[in-house]
Amino acid sequence: MSCIFIFMGWSCSNESVETYVATPSPLQIPQLFEDNILNPVIPVDNPQTVEGVALGKKLFFDPILSGDNTQACTDCHAPGNAFSDADRFSDGIDGIRGNRNSMPLFNLAWNYDEKFFWDGSSFSLEHQAFVPVSDPIEMKSSWTQLETELQQHPEYPNLFQQAFGTSKIDSTLVTKAIAQFERTLISSNSKFDKYLLGEATLTPEELNGFNVFMDETKGDCFHCHGSDKNPLWTDNIFHNNGLDATFTDLGLGAVTGDPADNGKFKSPSLRNLAFTAPYMHDGRFATLDEVINHYSEGLQNSSTIDPLMKKVAQGGVQLSAQDKADLKAFLLSLSDDEFISNPDFLNQ
Repeated sequence: MSCIFIFMGWSCSNESVETYVATPSPLQIPQLFEDNILNPVIPVDNPQTVEGVALGKKLFFDPILSGDNTQACTDCHAPGNAFSDADRFSDGIDGIRGNRNSMPLFNLAWNYDEKFFWDGSSFSLEHQAFVPVSDPIEMKSSWTQLETELQQHPEYPNLFQQAFGTSKIDSTLVTKAIAQFERTLISSNSKFDKYLLGEATLTPEELNGFNVFMDETKGDCFHCHGSDKNPLWTDNIFHNNGLDATFTDLGLGAVTGDPADNGKFKSPSLRNLAFTAPYMHDGRFATLDEVINHYSEGLQNSSTIDPLMKKVAQGGVQLSAQDKADLKAFLLSLSDDEFISNPDFLNQ
């Protein structure tokens, strides 16, 4: 049999020709994204399709991915927590806890460098979906085992046929489907988004909080976390933000082997902070107030401290109580209630 790829599918032939064509399902790009940032990253070998997204969603919520069929992706990435985990550290199938907080999942297609996880150890969203299955702390399965289980499943071979034109299941197609679903997790309808579109009004406290956020003499937050011109609310870059004077977790440094990267972690998006506590790579801060206090008077100096932490010698930016309260009000205005209740993202 010979096969060629045609647009969204494969053409395979023996004596006759069978043509497979999945249904295109391009991402619905929000207006603020369209106006302010580059187009999303969609791999040419994994275009978005109706069938691929549906398959990826089913896999995301299915505990079949774990070694004992008890844990799904959603157990560490729950929709109600903006696809993060309310626990500081997530439990794997053996009850063993990791040492980092589960990152939220949204607006992933706009991560232009395609470095995922807190330490950037995974390149591409497809690879990010590949890692947890065989991780001994997380799902503790093997891809050989999972491929066999999926192949013997009463539904999955047909679903893979519909999504990819083949009923032969392998890890590449599993992760492609999950990545397609994850790329649909777009958050863009917070109160602040509506304000920028002229559809909502901010309170005086929220407006002052935004000014504190943007003011280099006050919060000075925008360098790492974007602005009204960056609807991602992150630069997706790795920084040492003054959490520790010495490091038990090297972060990016453990991946690159460069001591200059020790203690650097990805800047998380500030969207949906109302749902994603606890905060930081290790979930050390239970509340948003603790996060603000860290930058205000809790910075720790070290050899790799980011130059953007300009007030580290003073312990932080030293915000007033009023500015702290207003900054918190603004940050909460970036939360998108519709995102966590969107039926397209729920296991229904």
